[in-house]
Amino acid sequence: MTAIKNAIVIGGGIAGPVTALALAKAGIQATVYEAHALTDRSGAMLTVAPNGLAALETVGLRAAVEAVGNPLHAMVMEKGNGRTLMRVPSLPDLPPSRVLYRADLFDAIRTGAKEQGVTVHDGKRLTGVQEHPDGITARFDDGTTVTTATADLLIGADGIRSTVRTLIDPNAPAPEYTGLMSFGFGDLTGAFTPGDIAEMHFAFGKHSFYGYWTHPDGSDVFFSNHPQDAPMTLAEARAVPKSEWLAKLRAAHADDQPGNRLFQATDEDAMMLTGPMERMPRLPHWSRGRMVLVGDAAHAPSSSSGQGASLALESAIELARCLRDIDDVQASLGKYESLRRPRVEAISEQAAKTNNGKTAGPVAKFMFGVMMPIAARTFLQPEKMFGPVHRFRVEWDETVVV
Repeated sequence: MTAIKNAIVIGGGIAGPVTALALAKAGIQATVYEAHALTDRSGAMLTVAPNGLAALETVGLRAAVEAVGNPLHAMVMEKGNGRTLMRVPSLPDLPPSRVLYRADLFDAIRTGAKEQGVTVHDGKRLTGVQEHPDGITARFDDGTTVTTATADLLIGADGIRSTVRTLIDPNAPAPEYTGLMSFGFGDLTGAFTPGDIAEMHFAFGKHSFYGYWTHPDGSDVFFSNHPQDAPMTLAEARAVPKSEWLAKLRAAHADDQPGNRLFQATDEDAMMLTGPMERMPRLPHWSRGRMVLVGDAAHAPSSSSGQGASLALESAIELARCLRDIDDVQASLGKYESLRRPRVEAISEQAAKTNNGKTAGPVAKFMFGVMMPIAARTFLQPEKMFGPVHRFRVEWDETVVV
């Protein structure tokens, strides 16, 4: 029997409601508090990989997410001129990854959580906590009044700029800029009809890494990870006129095919600036006392990993499993961290290496293009590349032992 009976979850985006659902399945009542009146629904597209779908299945949300996403059947790595370096099909006997808009993923998770009885309070910004021997009290400000809530545990699922992280460790590192600015182009409304995406292409352009694919409705969707030495906040980047960014991207992809065609044919209205690509460096502490982190608040990899959402979903399930099976609070939080750290840090470091390739100069990119096909034929079979990541499952029915 778990020693934790109830919990406060900070963050109503993706990881927070899933954490609350997993806790409920473990016999722990959880209430979610979100700082914004409506969780930020901005952001372009992301991928939920088979391991993320498995985590969603544990809490009954897999079908809802699959329904609003496009199945992805293959990835193609290529040079900027369009020459194929390697093609990686989906792994056999696994469901294909789903490509979807962040807002649609948020809606599916939030709706599903509420249907299963999870209470979400929007517009409640966490301003402080007070720990007691047998619980923790959180203080919230909604702009007009200050309220409090008390529970056995407080969970920070509040993203890469987590408030809970600074409460656990005021000296915790800040998000790390990768040297890349991200831009997306296409149907920014997300109002597409789900259907198969045959292939998603990733190209090492002459000056910028880019990707593109075709929606089932025939429309093109593409993005660019544009090298930008000087770090900029999202607000600073958005202060630059879109026309200036688009001119830079057109120049960067002028020698790429089909990049040149894609960026010349688009316009400012189809451009979404998703901002600086960031990652969380290794945190010294994931928990302190009766506070613990989950998802991006603890281990956000850069988007190059294709695993940010999936890892957050996994951690939500694993945390609930540890709290369910280990009575001692500190022991359960320690076990959760020890189970998750090796996996999430390895994936984050691999994505960081990918980012180095994206920011490499022309000579390095040429050598990369020479070596990748050789490596693909000898070492990088699809199963070796993605099997350990995509086949991973948090086994809910297995008992966690210290």
